[in-house]
Amino acid sequence: MRLQLLALLAAVAGLGVSIYLTAVHFAGVQPACPVNAAINCEQVLSSSYGVVAGSSVPTSAAGILWFAVSAALAAVVLLSHSAPLWSRLQLAWSAIGLVTVLFLVYLEIVRLGAVCVWCSVAHALVLLIFLVALPRQRESRVDA
Repeated sequence: MRLQLLALLAAVAGLGVSIYLTAVHFAGVQPACPVNAAINCEQVLSSSYGVVAGSSVPTSAAGILWFAVSAALAAVVLLSHSAPLWSRLQLAWSAIGLVTVLFLVYLEIVRLGAVCVWCSVAHALVLLIFLVALPRQRESRVDA
């Protein structure tokens, strides 16, 4: 159960990061981020990959949705104690997030040649939520 609490806290932290990046986007200001040859949040966030394709909606807005659903799933699994269906949903949702993160990291490193620290924090939180979902899935199989 402690792991689910960790997933819930990670989702809330991810919500905070995503809300910050979305606010920065719409305010038109630069994010608080160190800049050097490899780290450049502004370069990443202002690229064509920084928005949902064909729109002006920042990808961080999708992060708000993803982390909100992740928080809800973690809360349900935490409170239900033994809910194989919710655990499976959490694993599936976190796997979708992890695949998305792998694609975004590819874009940052290979296509843009720059990394956003804020984005990397969000990516690490997605990985953490995915890793927490794995043991719950194994526990669910034993219970079923």
